Amino acid sequence: MDRSKRTRQGASIDGFVRRTPSTAPKKRVDLNKAKAKNRPEGFTRRQAAQRLEFTGDTWSDDNTLQIESAREDAKQMKTEDTKPRWWQFKKRRQAKAQKEQDKQSKKRKIKRYALACGVIALLIGGFLGWKFLSTSSKVFDGNVLGLLTTTKLKGEDEGRVNIVLAGTSEDDPGHDGATLTDSIMLASIDTKNNTAFTTSIPRDLWVEYGEQCSAGYEGKINNAYQCGEANEFSEPGYPKGGMGLLSKVISETFDIPIHYYGKINYTAFRDAVDAVGGIEIKVESDDPRGIYDPNIQPKDGGPVRLKNGVQKLDGITALALARSRNVAGGYGLSRGDFDRTMYQRKMLIALKDKALSVGVLSNPSKIGSLLDAAGDNVDTNFNTSELRRLYDLSKKIKSNNISSIDLSDPEEGLLTTGMYNGQSIVRPSAGIKDYSELQTYLKRLMSTDPLVKEEATVVILNGTDSAGLAQKYADVFAEKGISVLVVSNASTNRGENIVIDIAGDNPKTKAYFEKRLKTSATTDTTSQPEGSQYNADFVVILGAPSIGQLSN
Repeated sequence: MDRSKRTRQGASIDGFVRRTPSTAPKKRVDLNKAKAKNRPEGFTRRQAAQRLEFTGDTWSDDNTLQIESAREDAKQMKTEDTKPRWWQFKKRRQAKAQKEQDKQSKKRKIKRYALACGVIALLIGGFLGWKFLSTSSKVFDGNVLGLLTTTKLKGEDEGRVNIVLAGTSEDDPGHDGATLTDSIMLASIDTKNNTAFTTSIPRDLWVEYGEQCSAGYEGKINNAYQCGEANEFSEPGYPKGGMGLLSKVISETFDIPIHYYGKINYTAFRDAVDAVGGIEIKVESDDPRGIYDPNIQPKDGGPVRLKNGVQKLDGITALALARSRNVAGGYGLSRGDFDRTMYQRKMLIALKDKALSVGVLSNPSKIGSLLDAAGDNVDTNFNTSELRRLYDLSKKIKSNNISSIDLSDPEEGLLTTGMYNGQSIVRPSAGIKDYSELQTYLKRLMSTDPLVKEEATVVILNGTDSAGLAQKYADVFAEKGISVLVVSNASTNRGENIVIDIAGDNPKTKAYFEKRLKTSATTDTTSQPEGSQYNADFVVILGAPSIGQLSN
């Protein structure tokens, strides 16, 4: 045979084998079986005819449902196989014993869990107890056991408790005038009606100190604390030191009793706001852009930029707002310090609400943070049992029953600004050191007498020959809180007392006049022309009153 022919028929050349046509029939490959062979264990091919459904949590088809059903059947069979028959007494006893053992094991687990929870609760409670004990020894008089009882507050029997709150920057290194009380607030609680009001005392209000201070015997009220500290103030009826002198000055200036005080520095306020998770207040600037104070440095949370409307403030922003004023280049605080103190009162109420909320009182971490905020940063003359009573009273007073009073309100006309002794000061509109109008205003706010609350005005005219009779009645009415505008003589003598009700919106005062003067009030100013001659709520014309009516 030719060599080249043999090579072509069967020999291999250079590693290649000639492929010859096979005479065997081709084998069909079942693709489904091949895929099934290589498919991971536990998976089955879903036939086209099978229905795919979403059962709520997962997609399932007929195969899935069959598998789940088979598993349930197997589980049931296993249970039935292991359950002893009625004649298998030994197995039944063993099963019963195992069941009891499982039950006891479960109880032991529950006890261990409860014990663990108890230990955690004790640790938290012990931590808070230790923290409060540590804090109370620094801040409050008495010890932590005082919280188990309550003691009536001073002034509670009279229905009114007055608290002075003062803020200093003693914790702010390098701050000028750190011992000046640049924030002074009066909080007054009506313990009978569960209401309260707060008002700010302008730091530049000119007052008398009552003793020699570095500024003299009189000066701005924000210097009283510094003076009391320097002079080691000590007088019966007042706390010792700076807060004692400040309490005395406020009490004598406004003719009201001061029962307690609280001195707070920057750190306490900032950290307390952060501890409760921030506070919300409504910014109500007279500038549509809101508030801007570029004077506050970045390290202190500045510059202050707040839009009008409800704003959530963290600690540093709240403190920055509390320090903001209407400086050059800023806007939104057109009344300067008066606007600043208004926002301080807003933030104080917001902080009170947040601190007494369920979210804070039920959170050990937040309570611990609040106690930390107090620490060395708060000073007060409340003892712990009185603090418990204050807490109980505070829970009863809703925010809408706390009034924010602005002594500088132009409509009231109580305060004004000006220069005195070469200084820019705040003084009473009635004159330097004439606090009579302020005293009357605050007494009216604090009174529970409906006559005082109505603030009615009256003109008293003497319609008899008894000289001085109108003034005698004026003194009686003034003591009842009624404002007497004019004391004069009537145009003619009268044989009876006449009460002319001009305003018609003071029912308690009207009833009082009718009872005292034994007459019925009239609104007829036509037959009583004196009624239209005066701008007052009532005109009283005395006819022939008996002396006994004056003492009733």
